[in-house]
Amino acid sequence: MRIKPFRGIRPPKELVEQVSSRPYDVLNSEEARAEAAGNEKSLYHIIKPEINFEPGTDEHDERVYGAAVEQFAKFRQKGWLVQDEKEKYYVYAQTILEQGESPLGGKTQYGLVVGAWVDDYLEGRIKKHELTRKDKEEDRMKHVRVLNANMEPVFFAYPHRDDLDQIVAEVTKNEPEYDFVAAPEGFRHTFWVINDEAIIERITKIFSEIPSMYIADGHHRSAAAAGVGKELKVKNSQLGIKDPESDYFLAVCFPDNQLNIIDYNRVVKDLNGLSEQEFLQALEKDFDVTPYEVPATDYEAVKPKCLHNFSLYLGGKWYSLTAKPGRYDDNDPIGVLDVTISSCLILDNILGIKDLRRDKRIDFVGGIRGLGELKRRVDSGEMKMALALYPVTMKQIIDIADSGNIMPPKTTWFEPKLRSGLVVHSLE
Repeated sequence: MRIKPFRGIRPPKELVEQVSSRPYDVLNSEEARAEAAGNEKSLYHIIKPEINFEPGTDEHDERVYGAAVEQFAKFRQKGWLVQDEKEKYYVYAQTILEQGESPLGGKTQYGLVVGAWVDDYLEGRIKKHELTRKDKEEDRMKHVRVLNANMEPVFFAYPHRDDLDQIVAEVTKNEPEYDFVAAPEGFRHTFWVINDEAIIERITKIFSEIPSMYIADGHHRSAAAAGVGKELKVKNSQLGIKDPESDYFLAVCFPDNQLNIIDYNRVVKDLNGLSEQEFLQALEKDFDVTPYEVPATDYEAVKPKCLHNFSLYLGGKWYSLTAKPGRYDDNDPIGVLDVTISSCLILDNILGIKDLRRDKRIDFVGGIRGLGELKRRVDSGEMKMALALYPVTMKQIIDIADSGNIMPPKTTWFEPKLRSGLVVHSLE
């Protein structure tokens, strides 16, 4: 892999909590407007620039993109974002604090913030496992074009290396540049600047020995950044400019052995005309169905135990569903996934839900919310049933990406999300 250090554009230490934000795609315009209320320094004014207009303004309005440019210039003029004088790498750590039902409480993952090479994406060495939508790609491409910058990073995984782990361990012994717990999600974000030229050269060399990286989160941002980089590559070539900054885009790279993918669960509004008993009987064709004889709030006892085991919440009770042998193909990297098994055997065959992206009868709940959220949505009457899945593994994602296959919709949920605004990458 080819990476490079870059002159990051960053908030001063005392402003980082005011400037930084959640990613643009995890909240809608009104949620961003509410979070940014009373804070002119919030990055939402740049990455969700429609909040600078009256509610209901189309986020694709030309005025909105123009506002992003104006706000970015304002942030730099006022010193809310300041560019480093020299090219650097950075270490970004995320910690899930002990809270709620999350099994990951107290866990920290350490990523290296780098400039990733556009050609590695275009030529398939940066590998993807999800499809992207052209309209969402074009929106982010336009955002990158008008700002001439990558405002938000993408989230990559790389095959872990002990030598990189050792470098990160040494860097993180030093005082961090930023260290704060972000509202409203409550994750800790810690950030170090790497100034040592020898360490920077060593990181670049080690990455050159890594054959592939994998997009964990941020498929649309990756496609958009690479798309703009490809456009600018043609222009720069005509001008005789070699190795321009626009040949790289902003990425945070985590070792694969530090990442945990959280379950991505399903809730459904109705049983497709079946009674609860008829639905349970229909499941018995393909699953061993066993009721849990524990309180419905004993979430640790009722969560899925392994691959091909599911937890169903229906009528105030939890059930264990285990797919019967022969109902899936262990030799098919897609067919063996629990999202595929549940989609085919339950959602499609029994409930008639064939399009997970568009069917309004189904919704999806990230496992960071716990099984209690599934129970709550069913008990409230909003949903009729909930299905908890065992999470996919990084190995499964890597195997699928290496084979050129694409994951089914709503398969992976990575948490925490990368915080935006800790560092920006200029294409100039």
